[in-house]
Amino acid sequence: MLSSQVSEKETRKINRISLALPLRVETQVDQKVFWSEITRLSDVSAFGAGFNLKRPIKRGRVVQMIMPLPRQLRCFDFMEPQYRVWGIIRRCVKTRGENESYAHGVAFIGKNPPPGFTDNPAKLFDITTRSNEGLWNVTEASLRPDESHLPKDQRRHSRFPIPETVIVEVLDDNGNVVNSESTVTENLSLGGASVFTTLDVQVGSFLRIISQRYSTTIISVVRGRRLGSDGIPRIHVEFIDHFFPLEGIE
Repeated sequence: MLSSQVSEKETRKINRISLALPLRVETQVDQKVFWSEITRLSDVSAFGAGFNLKRPIKRGRVVQMIMPLPRQLRCFDFMEPQYRVWGIIRRCVKTRGENESYAHGVAFIGKNPPPGFTDNPAKLFDITTRSNEGLWNVTEASLRPDESHLPKDQRRHSRFPIPETVIVEVLDDNGNVVNSESTVTENLSLGGASVFTTLDVQVGSFLRIISQRYSTTIISVVRGRRLGSDGIPRIHVEFIDHFFPLEGIE
C-alpha cells in the first residue's frame, strides 16, 4: 500500500451521493497498451467517486473517467454532455459474490493528467491537498510503498533471485481462466516477479499468480516480456491486489 499525506478518513469526510450513472474508465499499462471498461457509478461527489470493475487497478494509478455527471457536481466543462475527468485510484478491494469484481475509490485531480504521466503511464501518484477548485493536488508516489503493516523482516522491496514454484493463469476480459501452466520465478519481490513461461501473453494481460506453498493467489498484470540469453522467454509481472508473502525466503 502506498504512503499517503492524506488519510483515507480525511478523504471520506466529503459526502458522496448514490448515483448509478454509466461510466467509462480508461487506464494505460504503458505508452502503447491501454484498456477500458464500461460500468456504473456506485457513489460520487465533486471530488471523487466509487465504482466496480471486473479488473483491478493498483492504488496510485492514474485513470480517466467519462460520464454524464450533473453540472452541480462538476468543477469544469459545465456545458459538455460528457464530463471527462482524471483521477488517482485510492482504493481497490475485491468484492464478495458470484461474479468476481473489484470496488474502486478514486480521487478526481482535474481536466489533465499529472506531469510525468504521458512519458510513463505506469508511474504511481499520491494525493496531497485540495486546490481552490476543490480537486486534489498530486505528487509522485514514493518508490517504496508503505509496509508498516508488515512484520519487520518483510519490510524489503529487493528482488530475490530464486526459483519459486507458481501457477500462472491467464484471464480474459471477464476474469475467466483461458490458459495456465506450472512454472517457476526467475526472481521475486514483494511487488512483482520475473517468471519463466511458454504462454503467449502480451504486455497488459491480466494473470492470476498462485503459490501453493504459501497458499496465496495474487491478481497481476504483465508489464514486460523478453527472451533471455538462454532462449527461454520471461514475463515481468506486477502484483496488484496484495504483496507476495516473502516470509521464510532469505
